[in-house]
Amino acid sequence: MIFDPILNLFRGKAVTIPPLDGAFRPNTALDDAPLFAQIRQPDNLVLWQGQVVASSGATLQTPDGEVLQSLASDVCAASVSPDGALALGLEDGTLLVDGRPARLPVELHCITALAYGDDGRLWLANGSATRKPSQWATDLMMKNASGSVWVHDGTWRKVAGGLAWPYGLLPDGAGVIVSESWRHRLLRLDGSRPQPVLESLPGYPARLAPASGGGAWLALFAPRNRLIEFVLQETHYRIAMMAEVKPEFWVAPALSSGDSFLEPLQCGGIRMLGVHKAWSPTRSFGLVVRLGADMAPLFSLHSRANGTRHGVTSVLEHQGQVLIASRGGDCILSGGHMVEGI
Repeated sequence: MIFDPILNLFRGKAVTIPPLDGAFRPNTALDDAPLFAQIRQPDNLVLWQGQVVASSGATLQTPDGEVLQSLASDVCAASVSPDGALALGLEDGTLLVDGRPARLPVELHCITALAYGDDGRLWLANGSATRKPSQWATDLMMKNASGSVWVHDGTWRKVAGGLAWPYGLLPDGAGVIVSESWRHRLLRLDGSRPQPVLESLPGYPARLAPASGGGAWLALFAPRNRLIEFVLQETHYRIAMMAEVKPEFWVAPALSSGDSFLEPLQCGGIRMLGVHKAWSPTRSFGLVVRLGADMAPLFSLHSRANGTRHGVTSVLEHQGQVLIASRGGDCILSGGHMVEGI
């Protein structure tokens, strides 16, 4: 209603988040999945030169730990073109294509996702105009919406701006589907006005990957919860928290949790007989969603509050297997049964 913002000053504003229900019904599929590789904080997964390659910090590695490339800065985005060219976005804002720096518009310095279309065009997500990829939590706490999506078809062209941390790209015909993390949704960009295709997600969406039979896999790197949503409404508290508390202890989403007693939500992390209950509030979890051809959720794969395979940022389907990068769990998971559901 038109008077709600005014009335909220007196009655307060309810903090609600979408329930984990329907296609998002909780399970333990990620914690039960076979281990494909043990790699420190794997992030991007691509198929390059006939083999699966993962980024880990400033390196590109094979699943058995062989380092293929060492870069000058952390790898924040990766994609392989139809003709086999490898594009890498680095933390320092550099874009490498087959190992050579590419010239970028001056405002592109926060590369969060790259994706080649079947037509050879390269799509790029610039997460923020003021932050680096590693400063995503700061961007969220500042409630920024300065991200943009670009495409290279001979020259760089800006497709959309004012986005709240675009983090995943899936070329779709003449356009692209982008995950907008801080607004918890997917958008379709095709030259006209951006069109929402999936909204009110229960977490913060990360990268998208094509799925066999049409549709896509979507990684959600952290959950939404009422405390974080409440803190996002409290400007003075957020500013003070960022000024006085170390970032790893902010009331903010995380790629992993439970490693320090200084973390928030300790009282909410319910333990009974030494067991951390799966339904406890948490800053981190693992979540992958299978989307149909119409981008509607079909089913999901979880690592819950009491699990360890949290912080999923990338998915790759290859030869009947779904490979899942758990950045918070330091591993890549594998599961053929995940292709058709659990």
